[in-house]
Amino acid sequence: MTTAALQTVLTVPERYRGPVGLANGGWIAGTMAEALNGGRSAVEVTLHAPTPLETELRLEHVANTVSLSHGDKLLVEAIPVAEDLEGPAFVPFNDAARAEAGFAGLKAHPFAECFACGLREPGDGLRIFPGPVEGTDLVAAGWVVPHTVTGEDGVPASIVGAVLDCISGWAHFGPGESALLGRLVVQIHGTVLPGGRYSVVARPTGRDGRKMFGQSAIYEADGTLVAAARATWIAPR
Repeated sequence: MTTAALQTVLTVPERYRGPVGLANGGWIAGTMAEALNGGRSAVEVTLHAPTPLETELRLEHVANTVSLSHGDKLLVEAIPVAEDLEGPAFVPFNDAARAEAGFAGLKAHPFAECFACGLREPGDGLRIFPGPVEGTDLVAAGWVVPHTVTGEDGVPASIVGAVLDCISGWAHFGPGESALLGRLVVQIHGTVLPGGRYSVVARPTGRDGRKMFGQSAIYEADGTLVAAARATWIAPR
């Protein structure tokens, strides 16, 4: 007996770019998690190839997997994982906001157009600028949620994924350094509210050759964990 596939068309708007001409990996990961199970339990999203913008892509749901393809080319695959994600240590909002002054991307940014961490206009990009938290291995940023990323049902999982994405890379990067997201395991524990104030925190968790590993989270002002992720980044050769 075969399981019928449920297919829909997904087109990534230009706004949600990471590197020029390509989709932000975290936005894609959040979209895939939402398609699979709403993101409420952990979803492992593997990015096999860069996702183009403004292009009709095939989003296919078969059994307990979701895939994104362009023609015959597999771009992204998502599967559920039996894991309850925790975040790095909580950083209070004011401390997280102060850390932004040390954001390495302010000196040299490889992807200044990035939706999540790029130097775009307020309200257009998310402007997540993580800087080091003194005396720790953490990076953090304060995030006031713009109403321009709110849908009919609140802030969607795609935006939450984008927030959790780049910050774990910046836990490794110095000015001008970069890598591409290879995998993101994401879990959404609570609701992100329009206009809310959140701490976004990440830490590096290891490195193996060109692969870099990190952990990230979004916290409410009282330290309640809203969403968490575990990332694998791949540095260019």
